[in-house]
Amino acid sequence: MLRWYDRAKRDLPWRVTRDFYRVWISEIMLQQTRVEAAIPYYERFLALFPDVESLAVAPEPDVLTAWSGLGYYSRARNLHRAAKQVGATGYPADYEQLSGLPGIGPYTAAAIASIALGQPFAAVDGNVIRVVSRLANDPGEVSSPLTRQRFSREAQRLLDPRRPGDFNQAMMELGATVCVPRSPDCGLCPVARFCAARAAGTERELPVKLKKTAARDVKVDLAVFTGCNESPAIAGSVFLVQRAPDERRLAGFWELPQKNLFPGWRGRRAKEFVHQIVNDRFRITVWRGLTPKALPSGRWFGPADLAAIPLTTISRKALQ
Repeated sequence: MLRWYDRAKRDLPWRVTRDFYRVWISEIMLQQTRVEAAIPYYERFLALFPDVESLAVAPEPDVLTAWSGLGYYSRARNLHRAAKQVGATGYPADYEQLSGLPGIGPYTAAAIASIALGQPFAAVDGNVIRVVSRLANDPGEVSSPLTRQRFSREAQRLLDPRRPGDFNQAMMELGATVCVPRSPDCGLCPVARFCAARAAGTERELPVKLKKTAARDVKVDLAVFTGCNESPAIAGSVFLVQRAPDERRLAGFWELPQKNLFPGWRGRRAKEFVHQIVNDRFRITVWRGLTPKALPSGRWFGPADLAAIPLTTISRKALQ
């Protein structure tokens, strides 16, 4: 595994360092986010907040703005809280201390502990579960706690304690690039000769997963204003409203107002698109027209201002 990883690993920016802060940022960003999508955010985030001290003292809106478009914003809020904690008490020294930071669960703690601290903890994500289930030809359903515990024990048994961080990344890399969900490329697998599922011909059937819950359609109509004679908008500017600071999701974020706030407002249908978040499939219609005389509490933003505020991903897509 390690020989294959040294030869075949992808060139990713967080793999050129063992710096705790940079490894930490990468692991938080890679939660629920594809590698390709995370790379530009990782580089921009580090340019803005090059160390934990700069992140700890940054205003939360600045942190959310840097995260804007990456989704799952509780990650950014937890990261900011954890940075304040680290700034006050120092970096954690082991897995247990890592687990006490906001936003760090067992997988993330194991990944950071192994990569940045060289400690022998197996990091078990979806890619690793797939590799382990096929190596062992284990038909256990992956959402079962007992199955996950069994896979975690096996991953820990396989872990090379001399290079735990590299071995964890090798397992993840194998699952991401070779031992992929539907069509594993067993001819390129460095451990194919040890794979019980390959020997049994069941590699395409594993791991066993329950069917996902069907997506729920949510219709959303958004309004974009182009100005009017009584109150002309600045050329290219857009009117946005802000979510309340105590909302459960996206608290404090700016977004386009919904069309139903303006009964009788006449706009033309400009664009439709779909945006999915977990099991919610948002069907967005963007309406464009003159600014109504009565507006809710909100602000006009020029094009240059939009990059400096936390803007919801749906509104960003709508404006694009």
